[in-house]
Amino acid sequence: MIKTVEELEAIYGQPAEPSVAKEIDHINAEYRALIEASPFVALASVGPEGLDCTPRGDKPGFVRVHDEKTLMMPDRRGNNRIDTLKNIVRDPRVALLFVIPGSLTTFRVNGTAHISVDEDLLYSFEEAGKAPRSVIVVNVEAAYFQCGRAIIRSQMWDSESHVDPKTLPSAGDMVAATTQGREGGKDYDDRWAGRANKTLW
Repeated sequence: MIKTVEELEAIYGQPAEPSVAKEIDHINAEYRALIEASPFVALASVGPEGLDCTPRGDKPGFVRVHDEKTLMMPDRRGNNRIDTLKNIVRDPRVALLFVIPGSLTTFRVNGTAHISVDEDLLYSFEEAGKAPRSVIVVNVEAAYFQCGRAIIRSQMWDSESHVDPKTLPSAGDMVAATTQGREGGKDYDDRWAGRANKTLW
């Protein structure tokens, strides 16, 4: 078991110069282009109960670059667990991983966040006649792109490697399993598509 940073560095050595130089404390023009092309970001946060990482998706550019130090993300409708929001009000540290379909490049942002319910800001994110209930405002502390090795190894964009959803447990199957059959099942799955389409925003 590795217990010190020195032990790790003895195994891995030092990072190449470009992998350090690519990290900046703001959003430049090149990094802005990545954010505006991305329809999906994983948002990590931390709170007293532990860590949380949640998927966030919308039309490309749904994460707004307000200025070079500030990102804004609408909190669209979900399951109302609000795990991430609860974490942010108690510990502002966040990390974001942006994914761009078809691209080998992912993009990372580390910083702090707060939650805004300013009415004008909420309505600036209005979609299909509905504004989000809050907006996550991120102060950028570190920003850098990630090389494509993970995407290449995963073959994520190779259609031949895609999994047939029918071979996986459905949402109804998983809910039924975790509630001992009290909820979920085929009826849950049958209603899901219509329910989702009506509650995207």
